Amino acid sequence: MRNWVVNHWLSFFVLATWLGLNVFLFVHAFLSYEKDDKYYYTREILGSALAWARASARCLNFNSMLVLLPMCRNLLSFLKGTCSFRKCSLRKHLDHNLTFHKLVAYMICLHTAIHIIAHLFNFERYSRSRQAPDGSLASVLSNLSQEEGGVYWLNPIQSPNMTVIDVTFTSIPGLTGVIITVALVLIVTSATEFIRRSYFEVFWYTHHLFVIYFIGLGIHGIGGIVRGQTEESMKENHPHRCAESFEKWDDHNSHCKPPQFEGHPAESWKWILAPVVLYIFERILRFYRSQQQVVITKVVMHPSKVLELQMNKRGFSMEVGQYIFVNCPSISYLEWHPFTLTSAPEEDFFSIHIRAVGDWTENLLKAFEQQHSPVPRIRVDGPFGTVSEDVFHYEVAVLVGAGIGVTPFASILKSIWYKFRHADHSLKTQTIYFYWICRETGAFAWFNDLLGSLEQEMEDLGKVGFLNYRLFLTGWDSNIAGHAALNFDKATDILTGLKHKTFFGRPMWDNEFCTIATTHPKSAVGVFLCGPQALAKSLRKCCHQYSSLDPRKVQFFFNKENF
Repeated sequence: MRNWVVNHWLSFFVLATWLGLNVFLFVHAFLSYEKDDKYYYTREILGSALAWARASARCLNFNSMLVLLPMCRNLLSFLKGTCSFRKCSLRKHLDHNLTFHKLVAYMICLHTAIHIIAHLFNFERYSRSRQAPDGSLASVLSNLSQEEGGVYWLNPIQSPNMTVIDVTFTSIPGLTGVIITVALVLIVTSATEFIRRSYFEVFWYTHHLFVIYFIGLGIHGIGGIVRGQTEESMKENHPHRCAESFEKWDDHNSHCKPPQFEGHPAESWKWILAPVVLYIFERILRFYRSQQQVVITKVVMHPSKVLELQMNKRGFSMEVGQYIFVNCPSISYLEWHPFTLTSAPEEDFFSIHIRAVGDWTENLLKAFEQQHSPVPRIRVDGPFGTVSEDVFHYEVAVLVGAGIGVTPFASILKSIWYKFRHADHSLKTQTIYFYWICRETGAFAWFNDLLGSLEQEMEDLGKVGFLNYRLFLTGWDSNIAGHAALNFDKATDILTGLKHKTFFGRPMWDNEFCTIATTHPKSAVGVFLCGPQALAKSLRKCCHQYSSLDPRKVQFFFNKENF
């Protein structure tokens, strides 16, 4: 528990502060509308549903203000650049931006549900009080006529023949409420893990309904369906003094005049204006960078339907583990997909490896496979930072890649090769453990040459123990296993041609972490993963389990790639 607090205290503080502000805003707004005399007559019709609707609306505005900020990638990159590794723990926690974005979205969904349910009760009570023949206070308030520019009326249902559906689709708050609710449902449902993995195009396009959501939210309060008594009216008709004598309001001799009401001013736009403007600048900057010319210098088709693109772009500068967004206008002018850079900062080009796992990537591979057609135009935005940038700040680094998730570590391994070739003595890292888990034997061919070069380089420099890598094959048949067993005594692996043998199955993480902790009893060990959530859960558990309670001894720090 102590290790968890040490590693995540800032994230916990931010999360607690965010939740605390939500609770405070909800309770403060709820009590204001539940107790304020200005809304006394409104509560006579609506009851506590008024406070529930307005409190949830306040939290909706607050979270809508926050939801765009984690998506301002250039802002996050700037903040990371201002923070050194040890002096500013903010740098690492900024990589949880997508997690925070999702949490804020879930909170928006929660308060949207509360807001809608509360307003369903409100409209039902508006309708019931309008049609009530009993002469009650609620009935009298509902029958106040719409005069003098709309000052008097309290009930938006102006006649017994008007229905809730009429008010919903003929008023600005009602119509915009329906539109932004539909947009929110589509955004959230299309952002599920299954949709994002299998139908990224659906996720991409529906997520851009956020534009409709924010426009609708900005004008949602115009029209003032929820109304409160005016300050001038309260001097002539204070609820505590006049509510009980409502039958005499029309009497000229009465000291209590009919109350006047005004709509609650629209305030959503005040909450979202600043982040929307910031995000617009973010998109303008991305658009400007994406228009810069990209020159494709080399195209390589690898096994297992993997395409490698080597490119040049004026002014492009990168660090290990970073990623870019890629667009191919001939396939889709609007779709942008993130890909990790597989090149090293020391190289005079930047590269990505793209595996065909969906319609867009399959179409891209087909476009580059057509030999007699011109090379498709590629647009690039980025690079953007990830947790892997900090890999060289640890004494010991554990790199875990699953399938195509090896790409950020290819950049790291290439950079290590260059650092050793140029005798870079500033390298703090003393040992690297690299685990690559694949289903197909062909996948290992993507970076066989790189691993072979590193093997030879480490031998020539007498640093055989610097890089310890293990390749795991999770999909095999009896023929592959038998062939590997018969050739086990050979100097090189029969599947990869490397000196390290390929393992069949999955790593025993408890054994691996125990060995690392024993070998490096006083080191800070950075564990970096690019892979599925199930694997992340196992590695995170091992990091907590094998970190010493003594801060002077071995400590494991878990880091996961998030796009």
